[in-house]
Amino acid sequence: MPKIFPSYFSCSQLSRSSRSRIMAQTARLVASRGLFKGANAVPAISTRTISSWWSHVEMGPPDAILGVTEAFKKDQNPKKINLGVGAYRDDNGKPFVLPSVLKAEEKMKTKGLDKEYSPISGNPDFCKYSINLALGDDNQVVANGLNATVQGISGTGALRIGGAFLNSFFAGNKEVYLPSPSWGNHTPLFKHSGLTVKSYRYYNPKTCGLDFQGLLEDISKIPEKSIILLHACAHNPTGVDPKPEQWKELSALIKKKQLFPFFDMAYQGFASGDVTKDSLAVRLFIEEGHGIALAQSYAKNMGLYGERVGAFSLVTSSKEEAARTMSQIKILIRPMYSNPPIHGARIVNEILGDDQLKQEWLRDVKGMADRIISVRTKLRENLKKEGSSRDWSHITDQIGMFCFTGLKASEVENLTKNYSVYLTKDGRISMAGVTSKNVDYLAHAIHEVTK
Repeated sequence: MPKIFPSYFSCSQLSRSSRSRIMAQTARLVASRGLFKGANAVPAISTRTISSWWSHVEMGPPDAILGVTEAFKKDQNPKKINLGVGAYRDDNGKPFVLPSVLKAEEKMKTKGLDKEYSPISGNPDFCKYSINLALGDDNQVVANGLNATVQGISGTGALRIGGAFLNSFFAGNKEVYLPSPSWGNHTPLFKHSGLTVKSYRYYNPKTCGLDFQGLLEDISKIPEKSIILLHACAHNPTGVDPKPEQWKELSALIKKKQLFPFFDMAYQGFASGDVTKDSLAVRLFIEEGHGIALAQSYAKNMGLYGERVGAFSLVTSSKEEAARTMSQIKILIRPMYSNPPIHGARIVNEILGDDQLKQEWLRDVKGMADRIISVRTKLRENLKKEGSSRDWSHITDQIGMFCFTGLKASEVENLTKNYSVYLTKDGRISMAGVTSKNVDYLAHAIHEVTK
């Protein structure tokens, strides 16, 4: 069989008669195989060939949170409540854009900003503002150039950068230990990074609180020079945090075991309403001489969910080490997504770079935290008013967006089926879905399924 498409160079050296003969043969071959049916037709493609590439792919399970939301949307009950969504809502149950964010965007409109690519490591001012927000404006880490900080695609992207870097360069065990339970995306994220994922005890379902002794026992058994993931504040999904004195004990044990701490700080300011208080654990570990990795997110505390803006930092032992690790982090980022988006970082810069606007943001974030704290109190009080004999103190002892209610799977099912209250099967509720308007109904429903 003759070659259908000879190279341009060899074809150009053929005689006119030879070229005509080849073209005629090509035309007959194409016509005989029915590859074209008209002047503008495209080559026919075998559907059998395409489908065979993916016939082995199985249908994946639906996302647990999205499934709750979809079921909620279909429910016709006017009293229905969605406690699955992991995003802040105002007291009317509506998405909330922070006034300080709106002001920042208005200021940006007057600056004639371009849409050029950001550097691989992100906006330099953003990176500096982010690490200073975490460690405090007077911290010695930044003053001495000990940090390698890059902009990430929100908290998830920051964690993913960290996972990739640790898999490539960590000198110890390529194992990361997560609290049990932990945020659902931690396990697949770190596995995708190439790390082995294990766990340590954290939550005690009997008390709906911290299993501190179990935690200490498990950490003491972790092999030296392994990675340990710590939630800096507002533990997701339980809302259970160690007390300051417990963090100090944890720091000592982790140092003794030569473990590498990786902090996930997605709720700074949103947990207690105080950005300093919520970064206590991170700052304590730095003060006590730990080198750490840190993932930050501005999704919750600035409401920049869809802007996907966060930061990843390494705190190193020298300025030279910071430079070397930064160079390798950038090499890892380049084939991942090349460089981060610019709009969200600019919003953060406007807020953290303007003293007046920063103070307004601090009031905004405290207002969100205070609303969550207030509905926790109201829910606990209303359960007591309903006559519940259960101890619901964990509702107010826990902190942040989520609450592990202690409800059993059967009680959750009853709550959804008979009262149109939607939550995940493990009894976790988003306190952002609780308002002054529905808290009475929610307390009544919970009491009815638990009495």
